[in-house]
Amino acid sequence: MISFSSRDMGIDLGTANTLIYMKEKGIILNEPSVIAYDKNIGEIIATGQKAKDMYGKTPANIIVVKPLQDGVISDFDMTSEMLQRFIKRSLGERKPSGLRVVVGVPSGVTEVEKRAVEEVVRQMGAREVYILDEPTAAAIGAGLNIDTSEASMIADIGGGTTDIAILAMGGIVVSTSLRYAGDKFNEAVIQYIRKKKGVLIGDKTAEELKINVGSALVDKDTSGEENLYSMKARGRDLISGLPKTFEVSNKDMEAALYESMELIIDAVKSTVEKAPPEIAADIAEKGMVLSGGGGMIENLDKLISQRTGMIVEKAKDPREAVALGTGKSLDNIEKLRKYVDAKKR
Repeated sequence: MISFSSRDMGIDLGTANTLIYMKEKGIILNEPSVIAYDKNIGEIIATGQKAKDMYGKTPANIIVVKPLQDGVISDFDMTSEMLQRFIKRSLGERKPSGLRVVVGVPSGVTEVEKRAVEEVVRQMGAREVYILDEPTAAAIGAGLNIDTSEASMIADIGGGTTDIAILAMGGIVVSTSLRYAGDKFNEAVIQYIRKKKGVLIGDKTAEELKINVGSALVDKDTSGEENLYSMKARGRDLISGLPKTFEVSNKDMEAALYESMELIIDAVKSTVEKAPPEIAADIAEKGMVLSGGGGMIENLDKLISQRTGMIVEKAKDPREAVALGTGKSLDNIEKLRKYVDAKKR
């Protein structure tokens, strides 16, 4: 017999990755939000990592699609197909009926976009669907107590959006949602390498550089010398048109990501400035938490702390915070309804 709680599912429907959390099992799926189909035969041929591996390498008849852009659904049909396959893969042989599902979405999405997400999940047979703001879900997943009068602050930096929110009494007091996050960081890296190195690289290489040598602030040792490290990358030389291997250091990445980090810091400052004085006092004492893949960029916490004077920490599992929060929110269904209703008011 399948226990009732095993039919509770949390979904982080992200621009870059989709994560699915099942009660009693934890994170059971973490796949790129990508789908590939053959337009000649009209069939889906791959989803997730397999589809992402095809990106930029397919013949004309195979189309690779990222159906979510800037944190919202840009292609409803492809999102539906992708999510159906992810849910089926998560459930295995079980029929996807009677599910209670919580879906994390960016705080800046419209009601129309929320209904579109809900419709995708209901098509899979879910009997209850709750749409939860990603900053609320991330705060729950990061272990923050958002039900007290003492405010908590979180910045969730995903692939398509950066959601910054201050929460208290089970709801969002003030928030800022930027359609600028990890994907735009990649674009910034591509432009920097093109301009400074004279080499054209693709999105996949930019992401690898961001993950491996990306830095918001280069550390210095006790003598004041910068702790530099680098990795090799490959691209196409803009002059010769031939393949080229070159080195990219964390100092290069600090320069490449400078403007992106400034946008994030400005958004953090703006969010605090919008808060009532009593709330701002709580944040000054408690600080803020970073979550999401973008929150893992080296020393972003240090840079924000330097620029704002706040205590800044990274969540224990930054990439999984939203998914964990959507799943954990089902532990108390009445409290979950309060979170959802708080946004509607």
